[in-house]
Amino acid sequence: MQIRLMVVDDSAFMRKIVSDAASKIDGVMVVGTARNGQDAIDNIERHRPDVITMDIEMPKMNGIDALKIIKEKHPGIEVIMLSSHSKEGSTVTMEALEMGALDFIEKSSDRGDTNFITEELEEKLKVFDLISKSPRKEKRTAEDSIKDSLLPAGSFDHKKVKAIVIGASTGGPKVLFEIVRSLPKELNLPVFIVQHMPKGFTKSFAERLDSECALKVLEAEDNMDIRSGVVYVAPGDHHMVIEGTKVRLNQKPKLHGVRPAADYLFESASVKYGKGLLAVILTGMGKDGASGMISIKDEGGYNLAQNKETCVVYGMPGFAVSSGVVDEILTPEEISEHILKIVKVKNGT
Repeated sequence: MQIRLMVVDDSAFMRKIVSDAASKIDGVMVVGTARNGQDAIDNIERHRPDVITMDIEMPKMNGIDALKIIKEKHPGIEVIMLSSHSKEGSTVTMEALEMGALDFIEKSSDRGDTNFITEELEEKLKVFDLISKSPRKEKRTAEDSIKDSLLPAGSFDHKKVKAIVIGASTGGPKVLFEIVRSLPKELNLPVFIVQHMPKGFTKSFAERLDSECALKVLEAEDNMDIRSGVVYVAPGDHHMVIEGTKVRLNQKPKLHGVRPAADYLFESASVKYGKGLLAVILTGMGKDGASGMISIKDEGGYNLAQNKETCVVYGMPGFAVSSGVVDEILTPEEISEHILKIVKVKNGT
């Protein structure tokens, strides 16, 4: 399948850089360029792109406003944001991901480096290729939900939960915003999140989650005390593990090509919390999280996976399911309901 790509940037230099980078990727054809968001929207019907790379800061119409219109009027078109490493750039990138951008590429500090853009773009387009080859997503019914339950209803004791661990990759930020937003202030236990994301962007991600969550959300720091009612987000380029009553960070080699890796978090949490651990694996490419879920099952914990119909990419949840370590497959809304039930059961309501 040939992917039709449209490049949107107010800089002629960057339009050329991205177009040249894309031309090096087999199966990709640059069908058009645009100088700003309005120009892109005006030319979508003519160019008929499958994917758009979108700069954020542009005159006339910026990338965020253009993204909103594209997702409303052309939901089948995927958008990859081009983001600067600055605090403002990373903050706006988080907004774009929450609005439904497929992913983002950090602009290289070397303005002449097309190799970096090519490698990053090729990786993101692999995800689009997986999406385009997936069966059409059908609306989930109550019957489907029952069929997805891999163990008999009632087999999980919500009273035993002492901690929650979550792993996610591509498409994860949007789902995490939904789940974390639903966490009640009465959730008197720690939550640990690994979202595959570059260094410098996880801080903005944690801050945005914190602004919308009843609990405190922090980008984790090495040797932090673990406290109930706090959500810890693994910082980019660091693995996060649990040792005793502390959060520890390390820079061991990448696992499954990523750092942070959910497997390291899951495995260490299984040792600490045993039967009291609830694990969640969300949308993402690859197989990170499955090995950690094996450890969680061995220790008596409970594993949830996001269902295929709501995933951007079913790689991570799918691999965990095929490994036979998932107890239930649920929609993001049902995962949130599971967590809310922990509070209700413990409070006797």
